[in-house]
Amino acid sequence: MQLYNTLSAEERARLIDEAGKERLTLSFYAYAKIEDPQKFRDDLFLAWNALDALGRIYVAHEGINAQMSVPADNFEAFRETLEAYDFMKGIRLNVAVEQDNHSFLKLTIKVRNKIVADGLNDETFDVTNKGVHLKAKEFNQLLEDPNTIVVDFRNHYESEVGHFEGAITPDVENFRESLPIINEQLQDFKEDKNLLMYCTGGIRCEKASAYFKHQGFKNVFQLEGGIIEYTRQIKEEGIKSKFIGKNFVFDHRLGERITDDIIAQCHQCGKPCDNHTNCANDACHLLFIQCDECKEAMENCCSTECQQIIHLPWEEQVQLRKGLQVGNKVFRKGKSEALKFKKSGDLPNEPLAKVAKAETKDIRQKIKIKKTLIGRAEHYYSKSKIAQFFIENNELSTGDKVLISGPTTGDQEVTITSIFVNGAFSNVAKPGDQITFELPFRVRLSDKLYKIIE
Repeated sequence: MQLYNTLSAEERARLIDEAGKERLTLSFYAYAKIEDPQKFRDDLFLAWNALDALGRIYVAHEGINAQMSVPADNFEAFRETLEAYDFMKGIRLNVAVEQDNHSFLKLTIKVRNKIVADGLNDETFDVTNKGVHLKAKEFNQLLEDPNTIVVDFRNHYESEVGHFEGAITPDVENFRESLPIINEQLQDFKEDKNLLMYCTGGIRCEKASAYFKHQGFKNVFQLEGGIIEYTRQIKEEGIKSKFIGKNFVFDHRLGERITDDIIAQCHQCGKPCDNHTNCANDACHLLFIQCDECKEAMENCCSTECQQIIHLPWEEQVQLRKGLQVGNKVFRKGKSEALKFKKSGDLPNEPLAKVAKAETKDIRQKIKIKKTLIGRAEHYYSKSKIAQFFIENNELSTGDKVLISGPTTGDQEVTITSIFVNGAFSNVAKPGDQITFELPFRVRLSDKLYKIIE
């Protein structure tokens, strides 16, 4: 009985491309009393693996929290697997504003103590005794009430790129830090103020709303479905967005644009920018905001120290990391003194800039590009600006148009004008060949090479 992944992320990406079918990125959660989380987890894995569903899912005695990628053709069958459980009948599925076939490349379901870490050890706290859910129009109306206090229950790196107008944005690293801070800050308003809260998809503020009701707050409200569902509703109903900027998301996209307002700055030069990246030094992987100019100059690094490290031979980099707890830090959110323009806590409501028209591209464009995976990146020689790839599938010829794609690199289209194949000039590369060619940008070991099919 298979209860774990048997394919690597690279193999899964290739199968997705070869299938050529559209996938949907979605999220959902449900608080419930689950007697046997391990059995629940195993049953879900068997059902979802059969449907080619991928994602990151946490289950616990208190419920389920999931961010997933599901083939569009299997969407209804996937919904049926949820509604087989009474507590998930009619569950709302938050479908992402922007779609990406590669948002998740593995099916990972983990059993946790809690689906949202809250730092609470109060057995009298009932997480199901939640606040009043509001739809987008109702949320906007209450937001305009002068008797309302609105709180962002996300973390500093999320609210920095986008938030609701006038919201309290706690300078916190995680959800459990925000509960006591907000509780202390609002002690004098338990009786007479509307406490309005929101988060990305609803799961954090649902627990927060129950917590503040438990603490004695009388008028507690939350945005139903979070920012994701709010965005869907305002687009469908033609409602003005009270959210400004970009919504941070926890997959390799790192953000969905809600409005064309840019309220954040490049952490290195201060230029208006709201694009997150991860430091290219695998021993760091710090999450920070970096503009295109700094990305090129700093080679996707957060500091000169990290930039120097990525130019060392790979063996030396591995040796430097020896003994360090590096692991998977793709979503490490720590702050750094090297980031001079990092802002958090009290954030502006006025935009610093607007997104250029070129950036507001068709969100389906990546899906529309017909491509086939042919290889992977192996190295980048910075001084000569030469990229090295290994060809795994199909042939590559001069004149072919390729797409180089990765979490840090993004999506870059290039036409091959000349290539070295196994150290010599050639017009054609075949599976098993090692190729090099000039590229004006750095590639990473996580980058994939696709041939675009015209």
